[in-house]
Order: sequence, then structure tokens, then C-alpha cells
Amino acid sequence: MSGASPEAEQTSTIRVVLPVHLRALAGVDREVWVVVRGPVTAGSVLGQLEEDYPMLRGTIRDHDTRQRRPFVRYFACEQDLSHDPDDAPLPGPVALGVEPLLIVGAMAGG
Repeated sequence: MSGASPEAEQTSTIRVVLPVHLRALAGVDREVWVVVRGPVTAGSVLGQLEEDYPMLRGTIRDHDTRQRRPFVRYFACEQDLSHDPDDAPLPGPVALGVEPLLIVGAMAGG
């Protein structure tokens, strides 16, 4: 028997919807699927997304600080999760692959 907790061994397939400019950069369609091992958080999903699509590194989060870039927002289940901690669990429907995590390029200006 291993000393790992059941949560650490859990894998989840997460749907992620990217904005058009990041889709073009990654060469993908509107929605991608990433397999996350362990807890399903914004940080774990983005980490796996960056691992699967290295060309996205630094576009959603800063390379060094891992902080969300200005004008990028995360939404799921009609909630703005942009200011939640990266290690906060994502809503259950996202963890189950029923609902996607939306990464949105915010608009600014007047």
C-alpha cells in the first residue's frame, strides 16, 4: 500500500475554453481537454495546460510569479474565479468535466 492519499491519485479530465488569440497560438479548436492529477484547482489546470501546450506559458500567467496576467479572467459555472487563490478547488461540474473552465481576455478602455 502506498502512502499517497486517494486525492493525490485522482485524475480528472477538464474542459478548457480559450480565447481566440490563444487558440491560434496553440493551434487548437475552441475547447481543449487536459488531464489533471490530484486536486482540480485553477493552478493545477493551468499548470497542465502549460505543460501540454508550452507555447501558452507566460500568456495566461506570469512566467516567474505564476500570477494571472492583467486582462485575463477565469470563469466557471457563471462565476468569476479570477481573484480566487490558485489552490482553491474549482466547482464540482468543472472537476467532473461537465462544465468548462473559461479563460477570457478582458476588455478595457472607454
